Amino acid sequence: MIALLQRVNWAQVRIDQQLHSEISHGLLVFVGIEKTDNELLADKMLEKILALRVFADNDGKMNLNLQEASGDLMLVSQFTLAASTDKGLRPGFSSAMPPAEAQQLYNYLVEVATDRHARVANGKFGADMKVALENDGPVTFILRS
Repeated sequence: MIALLQRVNWAQVRIDQQLHSEISHGLLVFVGIEKTDNELLADKMLEKILALRVFADNDGKMNLNLQEASGDLMLVSQFTLAASTDKGLRPGFSSAMPPAEAQQLYNYLVEVATDRHARVANGKFGADMKVALENDGPVTFILRS
């Protein structure tokens, strides 16, 4: 599993020109699901996302996690994170989990996140989404399970 985290002042997902979801201050996380991923790895990834200290404390140091910073969480599926770009100029997706299985695991991740964190928003798996955001910092991290 690959997670691209962006600390944001706000983020929103639009589908068919309609607002689907939005968050204010928090983390926008793009999630790429690979063939070898499972619920255990999703749990570990979520634990890391929620615990990662990427928000400033009173001294301006990255010392607070999402909950301590009273931040929102948005999870958006993005299979292109699983792309192989090592050879040639066309990305390959052989390591990405097939869509039906990936959707189940993404839904699981959203469900568990909703149980563990107060404010969780999400995209729609497989949809043509327009994601808008204001990156705070910019602060961006890549996590791999």
